Amino acid sequence: MSQTVDRALSILPLLAQGPADLGQVAERLDVHKSTALRLLRTLHEHGLVYRQQDQRYRLGARLFALAQEAVENLDIREIAHPHLVALNEQCGHTVHLAVHEDGEVLYIDKVESRYPVRMYSRIGKPVALTVAAVAKLLLADLPEPERRALAQRLDYPMYTPRSTPDAAAFLDELATVRAQGWATDLGGHEESINCVGAPVRGTEGRVVAAMSVSAPNVVVTADELLSLLPLVRRTAEAISGEYSGNTPTKEAS
Repeated sequence: MSQTVDRALSILPLLAQGPADLGQVAERLDVHKSTALRLLRTLHEHGLVYRQQDQRYRLGARLFALAQEAVENLDIREIAHPHLVALNEQCGHTVHLAVHEDGEVLYIDKVESRYPVRMYSRIGKPVALTVAAVAKLLLADLPEPERRALAQRLDYPMYTPRSTPDAAAFLDELATVRAQGWATDLGGHEESINCVGAPVRGTEGRVVAAMSVSAPNVVVTADELLSLLPLVRRTAEAISGEYSGNTPTKEAS
């Protein structure tokens, strides 16, 4: 298996030099054409190579998309972390950073609350897609056909009476989030936990990550947490500006 993977990966730098036909690939790998064809077909199925009309193969668009996604997700945590720490120092509550990856929304950074009562969450853990503020921010940025298809595929567990009940309600919520540029989870996943979040945008204005502030209602009320929204949005804009290399937008009011 390792030899097969090694051979398949060896095809990619070959095609990076330009299109190649089956014979050239087989010669480079020092394998029979039937073996090279099996490897190329597998890579083609995953969008990593593409067969042209002249029967030569070139690198596939999926490979470039993966590379771009990897670059964006690789450094966003490093850029965002000092801003998350500064926000935590100002408000004292738990701060999260999340990204959308392989159909899941995952926490990639967390700064703990300074209060004794804390949230149970951890880096690398998927969030509840239909209720979490960071998930709403990331999914609201998807093109409309993708949002609708996703909404129809999802289950809608009623974690609390405030959970999103169905696809129609979820799509309405995503439309609101997309229009206003921020999101909340006010007891939708856990009745005792409230959350407010804002998007982090990349060079083309697309949402590449989402950040949020969360707190138990025994520490602050939902209204008190919502009063932090301008601060949360300013932090997200500062991260966006540094990440994209653009001048941050004006402070949210």
